[in-house]
Amino acid sequence: MSSPFSLLGRDLLMSENINNEENFEGNNSVATLKSELFDWIQNITFILSTIVIIFIFVFRIVGVDGESMMPTLKHKDWLIISDLFYEPEYGDIVVLSKDAFLDGKMIVKRIIATEGQKIDIDFEKGIVYVDDVALDEPYIAEKTRRQMDMIFPATVPEDSVFVMGDNRNHSSDSRDASLGMVHESNILGRLIIRVFPFSSFGIVD
Repeated sequence: MSSPFSLLGRDLLMSENINNEENFEGNNSVATLKSELFDWIQNITFILSTIVIIFIFVFRIVGVDGESMMPTLKHKDWLIISDLFYEPEYGDIVVLSKDAFLDGKMIVKRIIATEGQKIDIDFEKGIVYVDDVALDEPYIAEKTRRQMDMIFPATVPEDSVFVMGDNRNHSSDSRDASLGMVHESNILGRLIIRVFPFSSFGIVD
């Protein structure tokens, strides 16, 4: 027959075991939570690092300063550009920089002619010709009347492009001899997508 003291000892032992199990489960839960939190932090850090690396080496975000690309692009639009595997083509909107032009400031323009092509402009009629063919330019704000100091007709040199703003009479571009024909090495990237304002988010032609 068990004594009251042995029963009390057994109850105390059982109570201690239960408390130990609860403490163990509690510690286990805390350890699991810490582990999951650490995994989340690692994943978020990896994702952010990947995004930063992608934008450093593949993409770049730039802002539009001015109205030379109206109506296609507006002042303070934000663009994502890339130069990965890029080969210049007519109609591409590009961001470029040339030390001799606007102190190397980044500018946004449209490629009108590429290497080997002949560019000519009839300023009276406001028509641009490439290889003696009049361009159909639905993207421009108005006909090309503004003449600068570039002499036409002119042939685009090797590895170079001729660029103009869509707002033809309010744009400084390859018609200005200080910019002139732009070497491909001066092209920072081609427009991929407009990201701001959000109402205009999307691909730009």
